[in-house]
Amino acid sequence: MKTALMVFFGVAALGQRSYTPPRLPDGHPDLQGTYDLATLTPLERPAGAKAVFTKEEAAKFEAAAAAQTKQGDQSIRGDRPAPPKGGDGSPGPAGNVGGYNTFWLDPGSSFTVVDGQKRTSLIVDPADGRVPPLKPTARQRVAALIERPTSDAQERNDPGLETAPGAYDDPERRPLGERCLLGFGSTSGPPVLPDYFYNNLHQIVQTRDSVMILTEMVHDARIVRMNAQHLPKTIRRWMGDSVGHWEGDTLVVDTTNFTDKTRFRGSTENLHVMERFSRVDAKTLLYRFTIEDSETWDRPWTGEYTWPATDAHIYEYACHEANYALGGILSGARMREAEAAQKK
Repeated sequence: MKTALMVFFGVAALGQRSYTPPRLPDGHPDLQGTYDLATLTPLERPAGAKAVFTKEEAAKFEAAAAAQTKQGDQSIRGDRPAPPKGGDGSPGPAGNVGGYNTFWLDPGSSFTVVDGQKRTSLIVDPADGRVPPLKPTARQRVAALIERPTSDAQERNDPGLETAPGAYDDPERRPLGERCLLGFGSTSGPPVLPDYFYNNLHQIVQTRDSVMILTEMVHDARIVRMNAQHLPKTIRRWMGDSVGHWEGDTLVVDTTNFTDKTRFRGSTENLHVMERFSRVDAKTLLYRFTIEDSETWDRPWTGEYTWPATDAHIYEYACHEANYALGGILSGARMREAEAAQKK
């Protein structure tokens, strides 16, 4: 299998070398532009699935996704009855009361294409396209986080955990994404992953000494310091400390110094992410990432997908302006407490 993977990636690399990218005055490839990361390709491959779709399979699934989007975009009757408590289980706002209807969502319309192949997962190593299992100690750590959620916790909907304390049970533990401090789902990275939701655009700006990657979701801006040393281990950042260098025409970004307040899939603050950005044609970047944390997984794992360029504009992600929700939540809690006190 290792030999097959080496041959596969070698062929991909040969295909990339046939394209000569434009260059900046410093002689390095120009990776600048705005890219749309929306894709139907999931991070992990469905169990037992092949690594690549046939042309017919991809067309079938993409047509089904388009039909589902069209159905969800239909107008909602103004005189419709209210959904039952907890929702009715259907897609859209009635199924998850308070959620967006699909007009606002943009999960993607096609599968990512790498080396001319439509992929069934972003993960390419391990060969099954799956994230390696968590170590036993990592499972215990994640279970402890569920019982005592921190500010980075996510609301739990897993069977059997409905009554466990959640990230929304304490105003001081609201998730960073919900507080509009950091894009959810690792859309800001590293690794930079599709969020399969909305606000899929990313912009790259280069100078000789730094590279900026702007994420449309929650307006996160990650600065990659070129040819620098990592910060001292005592300095920790939500998106880590990213240091870059060039290997030929490929931008390589090494990120360490994560904080324990942002745990990528249960990782520790010792998470190590290596990213590789290369231009494969005038309108496409190939993004490849490798994840390593010996305290979380038995082995490193790797994924890749293409970033298609777009002429669309990135607009301000106005998130908490005029937000009255948290005030309403706290007021409701005080009313509930007052009502309970009157019943005593």
